[in-house]
Amino acid sequence: MYPRSFLNLFVSFLVFFSCKQEKKIIIELNKPVIDGMVWVPGGLYEMGASDFDQMALPHEKPKHSVFVDGFYMDITEVTNADFSKFTYETGYITTAERPIDWDLIKLQVPEGTKKPHDSLLKPGSLLFKKTQESVPNLYDFSQWWKWSVGANWKEPEGEGSNILGKENYPVVHISYEDAQNYCKWAGRRLPTEAEWEYAARGGKKDKIYFWGNISNSVSKYVNTWEGEFPVTNTRTDGFEKSAPVKTFPPNDFGLYEISGNVWEWTSDWYNTNYYKECKKNNIANNPQGASKAYNPNNPYIQEKIIRGGSFLCNDSYCASYRVSSRQATDPSTSLEHLGFRTVISEKK
Repeated sequence: MYPRSFLNLFVSFLVFFSCKQEKKIIIELNKPVIDGMVWVPGGLYEMGASDFDQMALPHEKPKHSVFVDGFYMDITEVTNADFSKFTYETGYITTAERPIDWDLIKLQVPEGTKKPHDSLLKPGSLLFKKTQESVPNLYDFSQWWKWSVGANWKEPEGEGSNILGKENYPVVHISYEDAQNYCKWAGRRLPTEAEWEYAARGGKKDKIYFWGNISNSVSKYVNTWEGEFPVTNTRTDGFEKSAPVKTFPPNDFGLYEISGNVWEWTSDWYNTNYYKECKKNNIANNPQGASKAYNPNNPYIQEKIIRGGSFLCNDSYCASYRVSSRQATDPSTSLEHLGFRTVISEKK
Protein backbone atom coordinates (compact mmCIF):
# COMPACT_ATOMS: atom_id res chain seq x y z
CA MET A 1 0.00 0.00 0.00
CA TYR A 2 1.45 3.37 -1.05
CA PRO A 3 1.31 6.30 1.46
CA ARG A 4 -1.56 8.74 0.79
CA SER A 5 0.95 11.59 0.27
CA PHE A 6 2.62 9.64 -2.52
CA LEU A 7 -0.72 8.86 -4.17
CA ASN A 8 -1.76 12.50 -4.01
CA LEU A 9 1.53 13.55 -5.55
CA PHE A 10 1.24 10.90 -8.26
CA VAL A 11 -2.33 11.95 -9.14
CA SER A 12 -1.27 15.60 -9.28
CA PHE A 13 1.55 14.67 -11.65
CA LEU A 14 -0.82 12.78 -13.93
CA VAL A 15 -3.22 15.72 -14.03
CA PHE A 16 -0.35 18.13 -14.80
CA PHE A 17 1.08 15.83 -17.49
CA SER A 18 -2.32 15.33 -19.09
CA CYS A 19 -2.88 19.09 -19.22
CA LYS A 20 0.52 19.62 -20.80
CA GLN A 21 -0.16 16.93 -23.38
CA GLU A 22 -3.62 18.33 -24.10
CA LYS A 23 -2.14 21.80 -24.55
CA LYS A 24 0.42 20.42 -26.98
CA ILE A 25 -2.28 18.64 -29.00
CA ILE A 26 -4.40 21.81 -29.11
CA ILE A 27 -1.43 23.81 -30.38
CA GLU A 28 -0.84 21.24 -33.15
CA LEU A 29 -4.52 21.14 -34.11
CA ASN A 30 -4.69 24.94 -34.25
CA LYS A 31 -2.13 25.11 -37.04
CA PRO A 32 -3.50 27.14 -39.99
CA VAL A 33 -5.13 24.94 -42.62
CA ILE A 34 -3.48 25.10 -46.04
CA ASP A 35 -5.57 23.59 -48.81
CA GLY A 36 -4.04 20.43 -50.25
CA MET A 37 -1.34 20.24 -47.58
CA VAL A 38 -0.95 18.48 -44.25
CA TRP A 39 0.94 19.64 -41.17
CA VAL A 40 3.90 17.37 -40.36
CA PRO A 41 4.84 17.91 -36.70
CA GLY A 42 8.56 18.21 -36.10
CA GLY A 43 10.55 15.61 -34.25
CA LEU A 44 13.65 13.50 -33.77
CA TYR A 45 14.20 10.28 -35.70
CA GLU A 46 16.81 7.86 -36.98
CA MET A 47 17.40 8.57 -40.66
CA GLY A 48 18.59 5.70 -42.84
CA ALA A 49 17.92 2.02 -43.41
CA SER A 50 16.08 -0.09 -40.85
CA ASP A 51 18.08 -2.70 -38.97
CA PHE A 52 15.75 -5.34 -40.42
CA ASP A 53 16.02 -4.21 -44.05
CA GLN A 54 17.73 -6.92 -46.11
CA MET A 55 17.37 -4.84 -49.31
CA ALA A 56 19.16 -1.78 -47.93
CA LEU A 57 22.02 -0.43 -50.04
CA PRO A 58 25.29 0.97 -48.64
CA HIS A 59 24.32 4.57 -49.42
CA GLU A 60 21.28 4.21 -47.11
CA LYS A 61 23.65 3.70 -44.18
CA PRO A 62 24.69 4.41 -41.50
CA LYS A 63 21.59 5.42 -39.55
CA HIS A 64 22.02 8.78 -37.88
CA SER A 65 19.97 11.00 -35.58
CA VAL A 66 18.14 13.90 -37.20
CA PHE A 67 15.79 16.56 -35.84
CA VAL A 68 13.46 18.47 -38.16
CA ASP A 69 11.13 21.34 -37.38
CA GLY A 70 7.48 20.98 -38.31
CA PHE A 71 6.42 21.84 -41.86
CA TYR A 72 3.53 21.60 -44.28
CA MET A 73 3.71 19.06 -47.11
CA ASP A 74 1.53 18.43 -50.15
CA ILE A 75 -0.90 15.63 -49.42
CA THR A 76 -0.27 14.32 -52.94
CA GLU A 77 2.31 14.61 -55.64
CA VAL A 78 1.86 17.73 -57.79
CA THR A 79 -0.72 16.84 -60.43
CA ASN A 80 -1.13 17.60 -64.11
CA ALA A 81 -3.94 20.00 -63.17
CA ASP A 82 -1.64 21.83 -60.71
CA PHE A 83 1.17 22.10 -63.22
CA SER A 84 -1.19 23.17 -66.02
CA LYS A 85 -2.29 26.14 -63.93
CA PHE A 86 1.33 27.08 -63.32
CA THR A 87 2.28 27.00 -67.01
CA TYR A 88 -0.91 28.82 -68.03
CA GLU A 89 -0.23 31.68 -65.64
CA THR A 90 3.51 31.96 -66.28
CA GLY A 91 4.09 30.65 -69.81
CA TYR A 92 6.81 28.42 -68.41
CA ILE A 93 8.41 25.91 -70.78
CA THR A 94 9.90 22.77 -69.23
CA THR A 95 13.38 21.51 -70.01
CA ALA A 96 11.95 18.58 -71.98
CA GLU A 97 10.26 21.07 -74.33
CA ARG A 98 13.30 23.26 -75.00
CA PRO A 99 15.84 22.93 -77.83
CA ILE A 100 18.85 20.87 -76.78
CA ASP A 101 22.15 22.70 -76.27
CA TRP A 102 25.03 20.35 -77.13
CA ASP A 103 27.59 22.78 -75.66
CA LEU A 104 25.86 22.34 -72.30
CA ILE A 105 25.50 18.58 -72.58
CA LYS A 106 29.12 17.91 -73.49
CA LEU A 107 30.21 19.39 -70.15
CA GLN A 108 28.48 16.45 -68.46
CA VAL A 109 29.98 13.61 -70.50
CA PRO A 110 33.54 12.28 -70.82
CA GLU A 111 35.89 14.49 -72.82
CA GLY A 112 36.01 13.47 -76.45
CA THR A 113 32.43 12.19 -76.61
CA LYS A 114 31.17 12.65 -80.15
CA LYS A 115 28.19 14.85 -80.84
CA PRO A 116 25.07 12.76 -81.62
CA HIS A 117 23.29 13.16 -84.93
CA ASP A 118 21.11 16.28 -85.14
CA SER A 119 18.03 14.07 -85.41
CA LEU A 120 18.62 13.07 -81.77
CA LEU A 121 19.30 16.58 -80.51
CA LYS A 122 15.64 17.51 -80.37
CA PRO A 123 13.44 18.20 -77.34
CA GLY A 124 12.25 15.07 -75.59
CA SER A 125 12.50 12.92 -72.51
CA LEU A 126 13.08 9.34 -71.36
CA LEU A 127 10.33 6.73 -71.68
CA PHE A 128 10.17 3.27 -70.20
CA LYS A 129 9.97 0.39 -72.67
CA LYS A 130 9.44 -3.24 -71.68
CA THR A 131 12.02 -5.74 -72.86
CA GLN A 132 11.03 -8.77 -74.90
CA GLU A 133 12.86 -11.21 -72.67
CA SER A 134 14.57 -11.50 -69.30
CA VAL A 135 17.63 -9.31 -68.78
CA PRO A 136 20.75 -10.72 -67.07
CA ASN A 137 21.88 -7.35 -65.63
CA LEU A 138 19.17 -5.36 -63.85
CA TYR A 139 21.55 -2.46 -63.30
CA ASP A 140 21.97 -1.69 -66.98
CA PHE A 141 19.13 0.84 -67.14
CA SER A 142 19.70 1.52 -70.83
CA GLN A 143 17.90 -1.77 -71.53
CA TRP A 144 14.52 -0.23 -70.69
CA TRP A 145 14.97 3.54 -70.88
CA LYS A 146 14.65 5.06 -74.36
CA TRP A 147 15.05 8.67 -75.46
CA SER A 148 11.82 9.80 -77.06
CA VAL A 149 11.66 12.98 -79.13
CA GLY A 150 8.51 14.90 -78.25
CA ALA A 151 7.94 13.32 -74.84
CA ASN A 152 7.21 15.87 -72.09
CA TRP A 153 4.73 16.55 -69.29
CA LYS A 154 1.91 17.30 -71.77
CA GLU A 155 2.75 14.25 -73.90
CA PRO A 156 3.89 11.84 -71.18
CA GLU A 157 3.94 8.69 -73.32
CA GLY A 158 5.61 10.30 -76.31
CA GLU A 159 4.70 12.50 -79.24
CA GLY A 160 0.96 12.42 -79.93
CA SER A 161 -0.09 11.35 -76.43
CA ASN A 162 -1.86 13.73 -74.04
CA ILE A 163 -3.08 14.20 -70.48
CA LEU A 164 -6.80 14.51 -71.20
CA GLY A 165 -8.63 12.69 -68.44
CA LYS A 166 -5.39 12.52 -66.43
CA GLU A 167 -5.70 15.84 -64.64
CA ASN A 168 -5.55 14.00 -61.31
CA TYR A 169 -2.40 12.03 -62.17
CA PRO A 170 1.04 13.15 -60.94
CA VAL A 171 2.85 15.39 -63.41
CA VAL A 172 5.98 13.68 -64.77
CA HIS A 173 8.93 14.44 -67.09
CA ILE A 174 9.83 17.16 -64.62
CA SER A 175 13.45 18.26 -64.16
CA TYR A 176 14.83 19.74 -60.96
CA GLU A 177 14.72 23.19 -62.56
CA ASP A 178 11.07 22.69 -63.52
CA ALA A 179 10.18 21.71 -59.96
CA GLN A 180 12.07 24.69 -58.54
CA ASN A 181 10.28 27.12 -60.84
CA TYR A 182 6.91 25.68 -59.85
CA CYS A 183 7.85 26.09 -56.18
CA LYS A 184 8.82 29.72 -56.72
CA TRP A 185 5.47 30.40 -58.38
CA ALA A 186 3.53 28.61 -55.63
CA GLY A 187 5.48 30.22 -52.77
CA ARG A 188 6.82 26.87 -51.64
CA ARG A 189 9.98 24.79 -51.84
CA LEU A 190 11.17 21.24 -52.31
CA PRO A 191 11.61 19.17 -49.14
CA THR A 192 15.07 18.40 -47.87
CA GLU A 193 15.92 14.72 -47.94
CA ALA A 194 15.68 14.61 -44.12
CA GLU A 195 12.22 16.19 -44.17
CA TRP A 196 11.08 13.83 -46.91
CA GLU A 197 12.11 10.67 -45.05
CA TYR A 198 10.71 11.93 -41.73
CA ALA A 199 7.37 12.65 -43.41
CA ALA A 200 7.37 9.34 -45.29
CA ARG A 201 7.85 7.36 -42.08
CA GLY A 202 4.66 8.86 -40.68
CA GLY A 203 5.92 8.62 -37.12
CA LYS A 204 6.90 4.95 -37.32
CA LYS A 205 10.34 4.12 -35.96
CA ASP A 206 12.85 1.76 -37.60
CA LYS A 207 10.35 0.41 -40.12
CA ILE A 208 11.14 -0.71 -43.66
CA TYR A 209 7.91 0.58 -45.21
CA PHE A 210 5.56 3.37 -44.20
CA TRP A 211 3.04 0.74 -43.04
CA GLY A 212 5.50 -1.45 -41.14
CA ASN A 213 7.80 -4.38 -41.95
CA ILE A 214 5.45 -6.79 -43.74
CA SER A 215 6.14 -7.01 -47.48
CA ASN A 216 3.59 -9.63 -48.58
CA SER A 217 0.88 -7.03 -49.20
CA VAL A 218 2.83 -4.35 -51.06
CA SER A 219 0.23 -4.03 -53.84
CA LYS A 220 -2.35 -3.00 -51.25
CA TYR A 221 -0.28 0.00 -50.21
CA VAL A 222 1.74 1.19 -53.21
CA ASN A 223 1.80 1.35 -56.99
CA THR A 224 4.81 -0.72 -58.06
CA TRP A 225 5.83 -3.32 -60.63
CA GLU A 226 4.52 -6.82 -59.99
CA GLY A 227 5.82 -9.71 -62.03
CA GLU A 228 9.16 -10.09 -63.78
CA PHE A 229 10.83 -6.74 -64.33
CA PRO A 230 11.15 -5.38 -66.97
CA VAL A 231 9.29 -8.00 -69.01
CA THR A 232 5.83 -8.60 -67.53
CA ASN A 233 3.71 -6.51 -65.17
CA THR A 234 0.84 -8.50 -63.68
CA ARG A 235 -0.89 -5.29 -62.53
CA THR A 236 -1.82 -6.80 -59.19
CA ASP A 237 -2.15 -3.25 -57.86
CA GLY A 238 -4.43 -2.33 -60.77
CA PHE A 239 -2.00 -0.21 -62.78
CA GLU A 240 0.57 -0.65 -65.54
CA LYS A 241 2.14 2.77 -65.00
CA SER A 242 1.24 5.76 -62.80
CA ALA A 243 -2.03 5.94 -60.86
CA PRO A 244 -4.25 8.91 -59.99
CA VAL A 245 -3.31 10.55 -56.71
CA LYS A 246 -5.17 9.34 -53.61
CA THR A 247 -5.57 5.86 -55.11
CA PHE A 248 -3.62 4.07 -52.36
CA PRO A 249 -3.89 4.45 -48.57
CA PRO A 250 -2.07 7.41 -46.97
CA ASN A 251 0.57 7.02 -44.30
CA ASP A 252 -0.07 8.05 -40.70
CA PHE A 253 0.62 11.72 -41.50
CA GLY A 254 -2.03 11.66 -44.23
CA LEU A 255 0.38 11.64 -47.20
CA TYR A 256 -0.78 9.74 -50.29
CA GLU A 257 1.56 7.81 -52.61
CA ILE A 258 4.56 8.85 -50.54
CA SER A 259 5.96 5.49 -51.68
CA GLY A 260 5.61 4.17 -55.23
CA ASN A 261 3.76 5.82 -58.13
CA VAL A 262 6.45 8.37 -59.14
CA TRP A 263 9.82 9.40 -57.76
CA GLU A 264 9.99 12.80 -56.06
CA TRP A 265 12.71 15.45 -56.13
CA THR A 266 14.34 16.66 -52.91
CA SER A 267 16.61 19.69 -52.57
CA ASP A 268 19.74 17.78 -51.45
CA TRP A 269 22.88 17.12 -53.41
CA TYR A 270 23.81 13.44 -53.69
CA ASN A 271 27.08 12.74 -51.89
CA THR A 272 28.14 9.18 -51.04
CA ASN A 273 30.04 10.40 -47.96
CA TYR A 274 27.24 12.48 -46.46
CA TYR A 275 25.59 9.91 -44.17
CA LYS A 276 28.98 8.97 -42.71
CA GLU A 277 29.68 12.62 -41.93
CA CYS A 278 26.27 12.99 -40.30
CA LYS A 279 26.96 9.97 -38.10
CA LYS A 280 29.96 11.76 -36.58
CA ASN A 281 27.62 14.39 -35.08
CA ASN A 282 25.29 13.63 -32.19
CA ILE A 283 22.15 15.05 -33.81
CA ALA A 284 21.80 16.82 -37.15
CA ASN A 285 19.43 19.75 -36.67
CA ASN A 286 17.34 20.49 -39.80
CA PRO A 287 20.10 19.25 -42.14
CA GLN A 288 20.18 20.75 -45.62
CA GLY A 289 22.22 17.95 -47.18
CA ALA A 290 25.76 17.87 -48.50
CA SER A 291 27.38 21.16 -49.53
CA LYS A 292 28.39 19.63 -52.84
CA ALA A 293 27.66 16.57 -54.93
CA TYR A 294 29.98 13.58 -55.01
CA ASN A 295 29.46 10.26 -56.75
CA PRO A 296 32.58 8.33 -57.80
CA ASN A 297 30.42 6.20 -60.08
CA ASN A 298 29.20 9.23 -62.02
CA PRO A 299 31.87 11.96 -61.71
CA TYR A 300 30.73 14.09 -64.66
CA ILE A 301 27.31 15.05 -63.28
CA GLN A 302 26.35 16.99 -60.15
CA GLU A 303 23.36 14.93 -58.96
CA LYS A 304 20.37 15.61 -56.74
CA ILE A 305 18.51 13.08 -54.57
CA ILE A 306 15.12 11.68 -55.49
CA ARG A 307 12.95 9.67 -53.10
CA GLY A 308 9.94 7.37 -52.89
CA GLY A 309 10.33 4.92 -55.75
CA SER A 310 7.85 4.55 -58.60
CA PHE A 311 5.55 2.27 -60.55
CA LEU A 312 8.69 0.61 -61.94
CA CYS A 313 10.11 -0.48 -58.59
CA ASN A 314 10.25 -4.22 -58.06
CA ASP A 315 11.47 -6.33 -55.16
CA SER A 316 13.73 -8.30 -57.49
CA TYR A 317 16.35 -5.57 -57.61
CA CYS A 318 15.56 -2.38 -55.66
CA ALA A 319 12.25 -2.25 -53.77
CA SER A 320 12.62 1.53 -53.73
CA TYR A 321 9.23 1.95 -52.07
CA ARG A 322 11.16 1.37 -48.85
CA VAL A 323 11.22 4.63 -46.84
CA SER A 324 15.03 4.78 -46.67
CA SER A 325 15.56 4.18 -50.38
CA ARG A 326 17.31 7.00 -52.26
CA GLN A 327 18.64 7.58 -55.73
CA ALA A 328 21.00 10.03 -57.44
CA THR A 329 19.68 11.82 -60.53
CA ASP A 330 20.97 14.47 -62.93
CA PRO A 331 19.02 17.69 -62.19
CA SER A 332 18.45 18.25 -65.90
CA THR A 333 16.94 14.78 -66.32
CA SER A 334 13.25 14.26 -66.99
CA LEU A 335 11.68 10.82 -66.91
CA GLU A 336 8.30 9.15 -67.27
CA HIS A 337 8.29 8.23 -63.57
CA LEU A 338 9.71 11.39 -61.97
CA GLY A 339 7.64 14.16 -60.37
CA PHE A 340 7.63 16.04 -57.06
CA ARG A 341 5.68 17.43 -54.11
CA THR A 342 6.25 20.68 -52.22
CA VAL A 343 6.56 21.89 -48.65
CA ILE A 344 6.17 25.12 -46.68
CA SER A 345 8.24 25.94 -43.61
CA GLU A 346 6.54 26.73 -40.34
CA LYS A 347 6.02 30.47 -39.91
CA LYS A 348 8.27 31.66 -37.09
